[in-house]
Amino acid sequence: MAVTLKACYIVKLIETTWCGRVSLSEWDQRGKVTHVPIIYFYRTPSQNSLTQHNNAINIASNSKDSLSRALVPFYPLAGRLHWINNGRLELDCNAMGIQFISSTLEDNLGDFSPSSEYNYLVPTADYTLPIHDLPLVLVQLTRFKCGGVSIAITFSHAVVDGPSALHFMCEWARLASGEPMQTVPFHDRKVLRAGEPPSVPTTECHAHTEFDEPPLLLGQIESTEERKKKTAMAITGHIYMEKCIKARGHKEDQPTALTVIVDSRGRMEPPLPKGYFGNATSLAGDLVSKSLGYASSRIREAVERITYEYVRWGIEFLKNQEDLRRFN
Repeated sequence: MAVTLKACYIVKLIETTWCGRVSLSEWDQRGKVTHVPIIYFYRTPSQNSLTQHNNAINIASNSKDSLSRALVPFYPLAGRLHWINNGRLELDCNAMGIQFISSTLEDNLGDFSPSSEYNYLVPTADYTLPIHDLPLVLVQLTRFKCGGVSIAITFSHAVVDGPSALHFMCEWARLASGEPMQTVPFHDRKVLRAGEPPSVPTTECHAHTEFDEPPLLLGQIESTEERKKKTAMAITGHIYMEKCIKARGHKEDQPTALTVIVDSRGRMEPPLPKGYFGNATSLAGDLVSKSLGYASSRIREAVERITYEYVRWGIEFLKNQEDLRRFN
């Protein structure tokens, strides 16, 4: 399989917007500085080759044009991150734009099975660049031999979470279809006290086990570097018990941990404004290798534990950390 690169552009905002530095919330800064991909596939009706070629040109042109318009209300996505101190980040809304790649693939949609080779359909962030030169969003539009297309987009997780990424994609699709925007993004991260100092000392913060190191295997010693190689997966109780615990042959008294991602937008008091654009997901959950019913109940308890107070104390805990790099 060979994906052929046709062009690479920097798409900028079609209008001038506010520029300046923005403080990120603690929820924005608690994970790795990485990009998270989404990919969509679209078929086209049966057409002759000339019509398919013209449609492909129109799709690419419309995608870039609508993207430059979508970036106006979502202007932080056209900015860049900057390290400030002690593992903390700041967002520079400088309108530098996002990367847009146009490519082709001599395969038909439906002719392939899931494969690691299709990672070439997804744009890759170059992490050898200084962070202030790295686009927050990268888009790749690939045209297939049959006239179908894929659109892959990667978002910096330090700027948006899943709901915010989906919000942007939906609004971009509306503008590309000639429809008006439905929900204007809300950009004031101070509703999550971004940039503010802690209001209570660490000693008064409630315990947040999700920030603890994951448990070691019984009888084994694990280095910090080995821990960094591990990734957390949000999975159901059944898959976790059957595939992650039993398949690994853990001892019955082996402590294990499961991270559950919970959208906190509606759990705040008052709830975050509609269209809040940023990270507003919380972490919860720890699990012990017992029955499936026990695992399911622990997952439910973890989700229900994410209340306004829980989120507030989590923010305070992170604000009190001298260095956030250990959470990356």
